[in-house]
Amino acid sequence: MIRFLSVLIVFLISYEITSAEVIIDSDMTFEESVEGTKAPQNVINDLVLLNVKYYSFDNKLHQGQLLVNKEVETDVKEIFDTILKIKFPINKVIPIVKYGWDDDSSMADNNTSAFCYRFVAGTSRLSNHALGRAIDINPFNNPVIYENGRISPEGAIYNSKMSYTFTKDNPIVIEFLKRGWRWGGNFESFKDYHHFDKKE
Repeated sequence: MIRFLSVLIVFLISYEITSAEVIIDSDMTFEESVEGTKAPQNVINDLVLLNVKYYSFDNKLHQGQLLVNKEVETDVKEIFDTILKIKFPINKVIPIVKYGWDDDSSMADNNTSAFCYRFVAGTSRLSNHALGRAIDINPFNNPVIYENGRISPEGAIYNSKMSYTFTKDNPIVIEFLKRGWRWGGNFESFKDYHHFDKKE
């Protein structure tokens, strides 16, 4: 009995220390994460809020949250397991409700996000983000680069040699591609390095 209690105490102490070391970037309820969205109820019903862990730019373990479509839940969990395992740095992961559903503000803050009920920039066509089937990761470090040289978000710089950027041989890009996702870095007319999506 004494030995059991000793082991239990050590476990509880270790658990408390481990828990304390995780920096919480986001800890919303599902209701909080969809508050104010213009998405119809049938779209909201298809979403799930995931807690994900990652190492941020401070080299410390963080917890964030992603709103994704239930059909890609397993993919996202597995990919974030790899992100955590190889310590691919992610700045922050917070549902875009924090930014008033403003994608530009989220990108400018280098926030990783998924669901956002919006149109594809410059069109009247719903984005895959509107269904929770797209993820933007480290958008300020992996910006959109248009054919005319314009970069979005404004002021962003793409440096393929940095640990937090994506290239075609990056293991995270490979993990997405092998699960049937598209990577914006492979787009022909422009490059959307932060963008991954999986169509229905």
